[in-house]
This record gives sequence, C-alpha cells and structure tokens, in this order.
Amino acid sequence: MPDRVRATSVSLSADAVGKGFSVQVAGLNHAFGEGESRKQVLFDNRLDVRPGEIVIMTGPSGSGKTTLLTLIGTLRSVQEGSLKVLCNELFQMPAAKIVQLRKKIGFIFQAHNLFESLTAFQNVKMATQLAGIAEETAAPRIEELLTRLGLGHRIHYKPKSLSGGQKQRVAIARGLVHMPQLILADEPTAALDEKSGREVVTMFQEMARESGRTIIMVTHDNRILDVADRIVNMVDGHISSNVLVQESARICDQLKNISLFKELTPTTLAQVADYMEIQQFAPGDTIIREGDEAKEFFVIRDGRVDVSTQKQGSVNQLDTGAFFGEVALMTDKPRNATITAIEPTTCYVLSRDEFQAVIDKSASFEEELRKTLFARQ
Repeated sequence: MPDRVRATSVSLSADAVGKGFSVQVAGLNHAFGEGESRKQVLFDNRLDVRPGEIVIMTGPSGSGKTTLLTLIGTLRSVQEGSLKVLCNELFQMPAAKIVQLRKKIGFIFQAHNLFESLTAFQNVKMATQLAGIAEETAAPRIEELLTRLGLGHRIHYKPKSLSGGQKQRVAIARGLVHMPQLILADEPTAALDEKSGREVVTMFQEMARESGRTIIMVTHDNRILDVADRIVNMVDGHISSNVLVQESARICDQLKNISLFKELTPTTLAQVADYMEIQQFAPGDTIIREGDEAKEFFVIRDGRVDVSTQKQGSVNQLDTGAFFGEVALMTDKPRNATITAIEPTTCYVLSRDEFQAVIDKSASFEEELRKTLFARQ
C-alpha cells in the first residue's frame, strides 16, 4: 500500500482476499507512447473497491483519473501491475474473455456517443442486445428507465431533437439498462441540471444499496460528493488520498469513547482516524501471533477476540473498544501473545510507522500508552 493512503483501504483476512472485492488495483503503472516520446501517467497505484461501494475519483485535469477508469473498464490494456475486475485478472487476459467481462460492466462517458439515426429507445436497446437480454424483458425496462430520467415524452426522439442534457440521460440509461455489476462513469452529471443530476446519483445509490452494484465515478461536480462511500484523489498519476467518508467519522466517534484516545485534541483525533485502515477477520483467523515481529496496532471496532500464550493458553477475551498490539511496538520486542478472532471481527489498524507518527504528535497519547504498558507487564 502506498504511503499516506488515508483511513482506509479495506483489507480482508487471508482467506477472503480476492473474494470480496469488485476491483483490486496493485502496483499499477501505465504510460503512453514509446521510446523517447514515452510518458508515464500512472505510478504504482493501489486500490480496493468492494461490492456496493460508491467511489468518487477527484483530482486536477491530467492527473490520471480517466486513464485509470478506462483501464478498469478494459478499454485499455494493462501494461504493468495487477488489475482485477470482478475477480478477473486483466493483465494479459485473452481478448475473448475481455469481451465477456465487458457485458458485466456499464460505461457512462462524458461524450454520449449516441447513434444519430436511432431514437433514444433504440440507442438504449443496443446495450440490451449486446448483453443478450430478450426483447420482452428489455422493452419495459428501457421505458421505465428513460421515464425515470425525465425522458418519458421523448423516448422515440432522435438525438438531433434532444438537448445536451437529454442526450446525456440517454447515455446514462444505456449504461445502466443491462444491470451491470460494475458501473464506470466519467463526469456523468456534468451536462445535467441540479434536479436531473440528483436523480441520477439517487439511482446510483439505490443500485449500490439494494443490489450490491459497485459504482466508480470521475467527477468535478461538488454537488454529488455526498453520495460517496469513498473519495479517491489523484495527483500526478498517484492516488494521493483514499478516504472512506462515513467510516472516518465513525472511527472518531468510537475512539473518543476509549480512554487511550479521549485526551487527544479533535485535530489529532481526526488525524489518527485518517491514518487508520480497516481489517476484517473471520472466526478462527489469527490476527497476531506470539513471537512474530510487531508491525501493527489494533482497535476492535466490533467483534470479539481471544488472547492466548504458549505457556498459559487462553488468558483473556477482548471485544468492542479494546485495543492490542501496543506493547511490542513500544518495547521493540516480538509479540508476547497470540490474538485470534472468536467471531467475525473488524479492527481499526495503525501500521508501525503511523503508530509512531501519532505518538510523535501527541504527548498525551504516549503517556496513556505507557500507563497501559505498565499495567500489562
């Protein structure tokens, strides 16, 4: 994971890796041109996106957002690194498999690219034909979708009779009508007024929440940032920040109720939340093992864990709000116990470097940690 990817790339236990993500990007580089004209535009990018997430990608023009989106959408070939979409590795994927995978992806681009000779209905129908959806199923779905997007009275109009915003809504319907598992949208609301734009993102929310569809949007439209589960900011080809919006607030709320963190200033607390990743563990997963090198500090968001040692066996159980892993980090010694998940458990996690960064910023945090360390010896 790159430095300073904030509060959160979500990571799963070893057994779940590869099963729980719609998109997984790891070490992804990309360049245009060859030889002396070659220009690298993406640098070692890493990102995990889970089913049901709405991810908004922001950043200045030329930062690599659209390039990354088109790579995820199989519209460009992966040159270097790993890119998995719906559990399919795209690097060196055969063309025939790419064609099949595209049927599970919905594309909405800023340039609507409608066929001028076809009506709105017919333009959308093309997507259902490519997906192999029977006409008796497709027709009512197309009409319902276009009507919801405010085009019920223009279903049978050709593009020359539609405004720019209306053409964009036809393009949106075309990208959604086959009910794709992954929706990729580049500035989907740029040509829409506030009411139409809100209707579109409301539809996105419903598809994500009710059907577990994953939506990744590139946008500069500040009006729709509130729908994001995650905001990814790109700068100069790098993912410079990756924030789970609602989760960051939840982390702060929970940390405030833990004695270790209650004396931190709101600013420092927010920084701690921003540093934290989320890890999930299934029952029986070993979270840390006695004797291993200390690399992380854990706070239990929810769930329950068992604490055991080789000499004594099970010595304690910890649940929501408890923390562990600080002793070995502060003493620079191996882990002195094994922690195992008893039930499905989610933890907030600080890496060793981030843990030290928090200590460096807050004397009260270090003081409370030393009190805890003394009590546990």
